[in-house]
Amino acid sequence: MSSKKPSVPFNGTKEQEEELKKIIAGHKGEKGSLMPIMQKAQELYGYLPVEVQKIISDEMGIPLEKIYGVATFYSQFSLNPKGKNKISVCLGTACYVKGSGDIFNKLMETLGVESGGCTPDGRFSLEACRCIGACGLAPVLTVNDEVYGRLTVDDVDGILAKYN
Repeated sequence: MSSKKPSVPFNGTKEQEEELKKIIAGHKGEKGSLMPIMQKAQELYGYLPVEVQKIISDEMGIPLEKIYGVATFYSQFSLNPKGKNKISVCLGTACYVKGSGDIFNKLMETLGVESGGCTPDGRFSLEACRCIGACGLAPVLTVNDEVYGRLTVDDVDGILAKYN
């Protein structure tokens, strides 16, 4: 597992932990129940930090390494919290050729996070993606479900200001 500390500390509640244990108890002994439990855990917490994986491991008697392996194999699972505003920068060929790499670097610098990270205040998370199908608007980024196209590095601050 990565030795890098998450940008947002884990702040699960006792209520969440009790709810997770109820979910696990409801599936105990069922074949193929790990994925549904992990999906429900992610719905409950918003992501699957190691603390949550450990609860699943302890309650189900499954090695933590196996749970981590499943969490990192399937793209539906996130090991990092997502911000209130999810920024995704397209690094597909059309966007990259037109400067999306520079835009992505500017966002990392401005927000103080790396790809997959979340700002300490939980306002923004940042990730790179491959083609989103808006090549005619390259370079493109999305914030939540809003698409921004034909961007330059100079557009970054104005876009972020909309989400204060």
